[in-house]
Amino acid sequence: MPVESHPLQTSAVRDLTRGGIFRQLLTLALPLMAISFIQMAYNLVDIIWIGRLGSQSVAAVGAVGMLMWMMNSVALISKVAAEISIGQSIGARRLDQASLYASHTTTIAILLGLVFGLFFLLFPHPYISFYKLEQEIAMEATGYLRIISLGIPIMFLILNFSGIYIGSGRSDIPFYFNATGLVLNIVLDPLLIFGAGPFPVMGVKGAALATILSQGVVLLLFVRHLKGKNGLLGKFPFLIRPRRRYTLNILKLGLPVAAMNTYFAFINMNLARIASLYGGHLGITSQTTGGQIEGITWNTSTGFSTALGSFVAQNFAAHKINRANRSFRYTLMMMGALGITVTLAFVLYGEGIFSVFVPEKAAYEAGGEYLLIIGISQVFMMLEITTQGMFNGLGRTTPPAIISIVFNTLRIPIALILGTRMGVTGVWWALSVTSIFKGIILFTWYLILQKRLSSEPTPKMS
Repeated sequence: MPVESHPLQTSAVRDLTRGGIFRQLLTLALPLMAISFIQMAYNLVDIIWIGRLGSQSVAAVGAVGMLMWMMNSVALISKVAAEISIGQSIGARRLDQASLYASHTTTIAILLGLVFGLFFLLFPHPYISFYKLEQEIAMEATGYLRIISLGIPIMFLILNFSGIYIGSGRSDIPFYFNATGLVLNIVLDPLLIFGAGPFPVMGVKGAALATILSQGVVLLLFVRHLKGKNGLLGKFPFLIRPRRRYTLNILKLGLPVAAMNTYFAFINMNLARIASLYGGHLGITSQTTGGQIEGITWNTSTGFSTALGSFVAQNFAAHKINRANRSFRYTLMMMGALGITVTLAFVLYGEGIFSVFVPEKAAYEAGGEYLLIIGISQVFMMLEITTQGMFNGLGRTTPPAIISIVFNTLRIPIALILGTRMGVTGVWWALSVTSIFKGIILFTWYLILQKRLSSEPTPKMS
């Protein structure tokens, strides 16, 4: 495949090195933000229906949800590497190279998804026993995990394909496909959880099956589009024999982000266990459900951060660092305004918001306390995630990983110390305080390095 000249002569990818910065960011970020809300909505729809079964069922699903968070984090190896490597290849006018990276990340996603899916299908008990749940809740969680593990390979591929489209500047395609899956999940959830007509009552297992079927449809839509007449990046093959230099660069780009997020998920699993010690199953319900509600800011900032990373990747490779810096400032202003709004909502109306998902009085009172404390750190959490997007676009995925790993590790001893003195609310304060420090320190790190970026050579893709 010949090297492309400027401008890109194809409608399959989007050139982010030209045009209005704010418009380009919104065009790329809004579908990504919508995708993030769709992914959050999958879980919230489940919780809304499962909450009608009782807080114990919510705790069972929430425990497995921690594992799915970890699997999502591992899948970032291929997703983030695809966003950065393909974005930089397109910025350098190397569509042939972008196609090779797409094949390599897809191969890695397939292999990892199959390994983890098979493992948790065969061995669910060691993970569930970690939480020391009551026997009835543990059995419910085990049944849910066995079914949801079948969808782990699907999840890995969906995230990988999303990364390929995002790196190509086409965030609109993943949005359409994921929205289709959400609508299907909304329809299937009540039918499979409570039963209707020919559908038997399946409880939490029904929620797991609805998720797998919905995501299966999303995957089929991706495959059909990629292999269609105008397939992205020349209908690249999904499974190939990996080449060493491409594989090493993918791991270099993706592993720090994946390690950071996987470790983050691991820390939160331990925090959920500490919460269960001090707050019983209501502690787990508050953290897992409250965490999903917190996705309002988390997923919004992640969507804009991912868009920023893709935008910066293309412009940095095209030697337009000033344009990249301006996009960072625009993103910070938007995320700061949203963070302040969500903080006020959580602090003032936490119980009311939580009661929408779990209507039990004891549950929404405990959950409201969680939202109040965690709400204080929302602006700083968004600052961290947005700055991470800037680092990722520059191919510098290590600094955010260092900050995240250090302060997420500190959450455990802080939670144990505060928990003995304050009960379960001490765990929530450990989360909030460390989020504040992560945002401030990572942003400061970027400011220190910012002056060097304009003088450094553009990274050479393998």
